[in-house]
Amino acid sequence: MRRIVSGAVFAALALVNAPAVAATLDGTKLSAAWGIPFAGVLLSIAVFPLVAPRLWHHHFGKIAAAWALAFLVPFAFAFGAATAGGVLIHAMLEEYVPFIILLAALFTVAGGICVRGNLHGSARLNTGILALGAGLASIMGTTGAAMLLIRPLLRANDNRKHAVHVVVFFIFLVANAGGSLTPLGDPPLFLGFLNGVGFFWTTVHLAWPMLFVCVVLLALFYMLDSYYWRRHDAKRPFLDPTPDTPPLGIDGKINFALLGAIIALVLMSGLWKPGIAFDVFGTQVQLQNLVRDVLLVAVLLASLALTPKSARAGNAFDWAPIEEVAKLFAAIFVTIAPVITILRAGEAGAFAGIVHAVSDAHGKPVDLAYFWATGLLSSFLDNAPTYLVFFNLAGGDARTLMTTDATTLAAISAGAVFMGANTYIGNAPNFMVKAIAESRGMRMPGFFGYMAWSGIVLLPLFAVLGWLFF
Repeated sequence: MRRIVSGAVFAALALVNAPAVAATLDGTKLSAAWGIPFAGVLLSIAVFPLVAPRLWHHHFGKIAAAWALAFLVPFAFAFGAATAGGVLIHAMLEEYVPFIILLAALFTVAGGICVRGNLHGSARLNTGILALGAGLASIMGTTGAAMLLIRPLLRANDNRKHAVHVVVFFIFLVANAGGSLTPLGDPPLFLGFLNGVGFFWTTVHLAWPMLFVCVVLLALFYMLDSYYWRRHDAKRPFLDPTPDTPPLGIDGKINFALLGAIIALVLMSGLWKPGIAFDVFGTQVQLQNLVRDVLLVAVLLASLALTPKSARAGNAFDWAPIEEVAKLFAAIFVTIAPVITILRAGEAGAFAGIVHAVSDAHGKPVDLAYFWATGLLSSFLDNAPTYLVFFNLAGGDARTLMTTDATTLAAISAGAVFMGANTYIGNAPNFMVKAIAESRGMRMPGFFGYMAWSGIVLLPLFAVLGWLFF
């Protein structure tokens, strides 16, 4: 196995050190077969945790690397090492590195804020925590907001007989819908930002859809939680497993300032355009993005140095979640490259059928079709690469999509963010929240049990949302 891994690393380095970068690929010349490694990565993410969880847990990095090599090696033989090396470098420097640095910074900073003490779960309190989390998700990311609030929420409800619905709606609101207003909120929107979508574009264009979804979900949750409290918990004698010690408070407050620094740095990279770029094997690295990423790493290191150890211990902080995301998305960003190239070819490319499915007879985009197509695929694949696929299917030009085709981009963005809540695998925080709840002794629904919740609650809501806005 070590020889195989060493060979994979050697092959990748050989591609990186290719002497030159080939000309831009013509998407009309690529067959649909080049999308097989990308589909393989996504299907592996969806299927392996269900059918072979132990194998996946120990070897997901090797499986992801194998799919990346399954694309890069044949591609190098077909188009030359220089072309394959250029694709690899572009995927890493243009999209993957900024993406994973931001996620790691948010994950580290949020993981250093520990809410200690105990509250007493009630419909009013639980609804307030869910509303707070939905509001914070667009500021500190769905991952950050979910990791900040899930443990206090579980402690507040650990004396309830029925509390599974609390965690399910937490996933709906905090881990997904709440992150729809800024590129910081959810990975798909940050990918849009990296591809030229304005920082506040989603704030303006998704404000009403987000408000509609969150208000309806909060109202439904309040009614359901009130019912469970009156029916099962109000008259039930019980002891609180976590009494009111230690006192309510927050450890690691320095991370709020560091969170502000992250927001400022992302804003800076969108507003400051010095027009300076560095050519790295044909990939243009903009100065403002380089400065942002270097300083984000500095913020991450500052959080590690300045956060009290008790805060991270109280959050049971470890690197496993971000390590998994880093390995899997490295393969995703590499293997998605030919898919994007083919989609940009439109009707002349191998994926013309997909273009026809989301377009009318005149070739114009059908917003409702984009909303459902992006959303349903985001439910079973990861919503970040799904967003990228449909962003490019709609033309891939951010300036046009923000103006002439604004409703189409809004439909793609809403579908990716909102419908990531339909399954545990739609968005990274979903599984993280489930794992934390189960570690605290809560019996969470299985994969299809959770889909029963989302099918009953979310799909009718999304049908109304699509009718109203798209």
